[in-house]
Amino acid sequence: MTESGNNMGESWDHSVDLLVVGSGAGAMTAGLVAHDAGANVLLIEKGEQYGGSSAMSGGGLWIPCNHLAREAGMQDTPEAAWKYFKGCVGDATPDDRLHAYLDNAPKLLEYLCEKTRAEFIPLLEYADYYPRVEGSTPGGRCLDPVNINGKELGDEFVKMRESAPQQQILGRISMTIPEARISLARTKGWMWTIARLFFRYLLDIPWRFKSGRDRNLAMGNALVAMLRRSLMDRDIPLWLETPATELIFEGDRVVGVEAERNGKRIRIRAEKAVILAAGGFEANQAMRDKYLPQPSKAEWTSANPNNTGDIINMGIDAGAAIGLMDEAWWGPAVKFPADDRARFFVIELSLPGSVLVNKKGQRFVNEASPYGDKVAAMYAKNSPEAETIPSYLIFDSNFRNKYPVGPLLPGQQQPDWAAPKDVMNLIVKADNLRELAEKLGIDADGVEETVAKMNEYAKTGVDTEYGRGDTIFDQYYGDLNQKPNPNLGPIDKAPFYAMRTWPGELGTKGGLLVDAKARVLNESGNVIPGLYATGNCSASVMGRTYPGPGATLGPATTFGYVAARDALGVE
Repeated sequence: MTESGNNMGESWDHSVDLLVVGSGAGAMTAGLVAHDAGANVLLIEKGEQYGGSSAMSGGGLWIPCNHLAREAGMQDTPEAAWKYFKGCVGDATPDDRLHAYLDNAPKLLEYLCEKTRAEFIPLLEYADYYPRVEGSTPGGRCLDPVNINGKELGDEFVKMRESAPQQQILGRISMTIPEARISLARTKGWMWTIARLFFRYLLDIPWRFKSGRDRNLAMGNALVAMLRRSLMDRDIPLWLETPATELIFEGDRVVGVEAERNGKRIRIRAEKAVILAAGGFEANQAMRDKYLPQPSKAEWTSANPNNTGDIINMGIDAGAAIGLMDEAWWGPAVKFPADDRARFFVIELSLPGSVLVNKKGQRFVNEASPYGDKVAAMYAKNSPEAETIPSYLIFDSNFRNKYPVGPLLPGQQQPDWAAPKDVMNLIVKADNLRELAEKLGIDADGVEETVAKMNEYAKTGVDTEYGRGDTIFDQYYGDLNQKPNPNLGPIDKAPFYAMRTWPGELGTKGGLLVDAKARVLNESGNVIPGLYATGNCSASVMGRTYPGPGATLGPATTFGYVAARDALGVE
């Protein structure tokens, strides 16, 4: 940190009321709220594209007691929301922060719907991740951003970070969360859904002759596009390729940042506050080695490659406290050669006809459980005798023909001979299970025994070991045509396939400690005046859990809203 130019004889290069560091959903929300409260606002972004990990995400917001679900007829109450939220998070987060989230998230949603270009639909069938926890709901707490055409952004469209490849058909064609579920879980109308998406993509003339990028924006790209369009409506500046490097203080108060722009050092004054909203440290291998469970590799992340923890370290240098640095938004992942990011497995492990095993060929987790639980089990149960890192996803030719796996379309549309060779090189294939296990270097007897058990579970519909398919959440990404359990199917048709999977994540979860108003705290637990944080550069309000779909962006946007209002004294 440095002292203000008032004490050093240095002038300011730029001055605003509120400076926001970052350009994801939380950052943009903070900027919009501050502007609408009368402030002069600037957003600065380290990378050459805006949107951060928000643009690469599913784009959903987890907001209990929201007005859109209520209008759609879903029942939710503050009492139920508190019981569920507290039941999931426990004591990992102070109660006042939990209450601040539940109180402000519905207000944030109303603001976005009424004052910005953002539009959402409630996902009435997407359940909370832990249906057995008191206060859970079968759906409605997750809001999915509606589609928006990229042409609404004009030249700003190509400056937005692209979607993660696992969220698009062939890594190119966008789809909403409901469309993804229909297409990948083969629910009613799935073929028409895929055909419609393909035709919409192909018929976007003349854009098709300019770029392969889909202008039918969905998920995180849709959310970021709507917020970016809202910034443009207000002429709120967003400077790209402007990394913040140091906080500037006057006494004990943050009054601005030092940054780099066009190869020069600049000093930006923030009269009211600085809001940090610039992501986590997932691309920084040294920080992963220092803080995260091991083994941990940057190549396993699905997040923004610019998230190297600079802002967290900048806060630490200024005396900020940190928390939850050993946590992330975990999920099994595979890194394919053609992808610049790992592919996060959301659906593959829930579909019937697959099984996840350790080196002894044994199961160790409910494959259809929330993604974070699977990685938690990978780390907790990893041992030299029964390694779970990597784990091995095993499936048969029926599964291969019916369902997508990573970048592969179902075999019915993309047989092995038509698949990219670099992808097939990462997939082990054999005529029988024993040969498959030998190629993987894992216990063949264990694999055969495990698959035999899975085949019995497929017949009865009951997984007596781990309860796969027992909850409404498990079944959301199951194949409803598979009876009696949408998550359990036989693994019995040669050839057999396998993929090594790793403990990946959507982003790290730990960062600067903040209070219920998103104000950054120092090591003594006191507020650092003029400094706020939201998103993955702050220690998550969700603690060590992942209560429901949208539990990353819900808090990022909500505490961006809270921070901006508090900084400007808005009641």
